[in-house]
Amino acid sequence: MATNFLVHEKIWFDKFKYDDAERRFYEQMNGPVAGVSRQSSGPGASSSPSGDHSELVVRIASLEVENQSLRGVVQELQQAVSKLEARLNVLEKSSPAHRATAPQTQHVSPMRQVEPPTKKPATPAEDDEDDDIDLFGSDNEEEDKEAAQLREERLRQYAEKKAKKPVLVAKSSILLDVKPWDDETDMAQLESCVRSIQLDGLVWGASKLVPVGYGIRKLQIQCVVEDDRVGTDLLEEEITKFEEHVQSVDIAAFNKI
Repeated sequence: MATNFLVHEKIWFDKFKYDDAERRFYEQMNGPVAGVSRQSSGPGASSSPSGDHSELVVRIASLEVENQSLRGVVQELQQAVSKLEARLNVLEKSSPAHRATAPQTQHVSPMRQVEPPTKKPATPAEDDEDDDIDLFGSDNEEEDKEAAQLREERLRQYAEKKAKKPVLVAKSSILLDVKPWDDETDMAQLESCVRSIQLDGLVWGASKLVPVGYGIRKLQIQCVVEDDRVGTDLLEEEITKFEEHVQSVDIAAFNKI
């Protein structure tokens, strides 16, 4: 009965063997661990679970590694500080010593009272010479006159040049259609009447007869006028005065020149 009971009971009789194997494994990986593994593997080991024990061993091993790395960093810092102190000592020794020298006091003699120079009374002759001095000077007046004359001369030349410059006159080219009453109108007489109109700013040009229809022809004549002097209304008014020959006047074309 007791044997059967032990068969079904879950008891780990060889746990210490596994603990020793685990300790040796971590010692090979991280170096020997001080006394912790030994205590845990001894006969008086605590009955904590294997997972907690292995986690504690790993933490202790990592702390040991971190401690060793910190020691190395501290040693490097100490070496660097010692090097800096040595360089500082060398620089202090090589720099020249500046000694503060006391300023030398100079003996200052007491000031003497200087008497102002006596002014001699001016003689009447010297007063007359002073009155003769012209502060503004006559040379400046002569220069001003010359500058004014030069300015007037230049203004006069500019006005003459501007007067000689030709003024641009606005002109226009006009093509007129002069229509007679009928086919019996003498077109040569009509043209001579139109050309007889003489105005300032009016110049007659070429002309031709253009058939209109039913044997009637119109006079197409060109002229050049100055816009300020002759307008289209004035031309129409002058041409239509010849009532016996002219029926109407139309502007066929109008172009600025």
